[in-house]
Amino acid sequence: MNGPVVVGIDLGGTNVRAGLVAEGRLRDVRSVPVRSRGSVEDVLEDLFGAVDAVMRDDVAGIGAGVPSVIDLATGTVFDVQNIPSWKKVPLKARLEERYRRPAFVNNDANCFAAGEKHFGKIRPYDSAVGLIVGTGLGAGIIANGRLYSGANSGAGEFGMLSYLDRNLEAYASGQFFERVHGVSGRALAARAERGDGPALAIFAEFGRHVGEAVKAICYAVDPEIIVLGGSVSRSFRFFRAALWEAFQTYAYSLAKERLKIEVSETEGIAILGAAALYFDAMGAEKP
Repeated sequence: MNGPVVVGIDLGGTNVRAGLVAEGRLRDVRSVPVRSRGSVEDVLEDLFGAVDAVMRDDVAGIGAGVPSVIDLATGTVFDVQNIPSWKKVPLKARLEERYRRPAFVNNDANCFAAGEKHFGKIRPYDSAVGLIVGTGLGAGIIANGRLYSGANSGAGEFGMLSYLDRNLEAYASGQFFERVHGVSGRALAARAERGDGPALAIFAEFGRHVGEAVKAICYAVDPEIIVLGGSVSRSFRFFRAALWEAFQTYAYSLAKERLKIEVSETEGIAILGAAALYFDAMGAEKP
């Protein structure tokens, strides 16, 4: 078998999924329900159950994506979303203690960017952003061909930048549809599919806000490409034109000509992205 075999873990508040990544492909994915209201050890037991189901002797390392703030030096996760007991859990240490392999932990947005770099649309680029447009607005940064997470895994939190009366996340994520228009993004997309004029107008309004987020990203990190993920990205065709129209006020003409914005098409990106933490950290040759 060519290249390292790696286990990727995607921890959510409902399920934990683990899968083998071998020869550039995701194999043997297992999903285990998470006792989200359980103790720290309950949730660890659920996570280990998913990993045990796919673990093999030839696995070289483990990567885990967690929706939380993370101390990257120790792999400790803090205040994990939808799992109240996980206030401070040394996940890296617990994984390495159990499996005797190097483990790497990061947040889900950084995993998305790493996954797209190693397995998706960012592969040809050294400077890029993976932008998750879903219930929130999160991003991971690829700089000089490597994942850049910042000191506290918080690099790329463009959604927290002040914007209008709130922040960018309030206007450039799925929160916008419910808060401003009282409709879910899913319902709005169904209407837009039928050519509903008011729905298309709301998406155009949304696209202008996302265009402002893209400008902020470009002023901060000047990427070659932004790859969109998350539930709202599936409606990109409804707000693409408005986004690009808003972006035309960006100050630097060369970037306006060169920037690419595309939607992720990588299946299993959450698990692949977690596994990509191993390749990024170890400098291992990708299969």
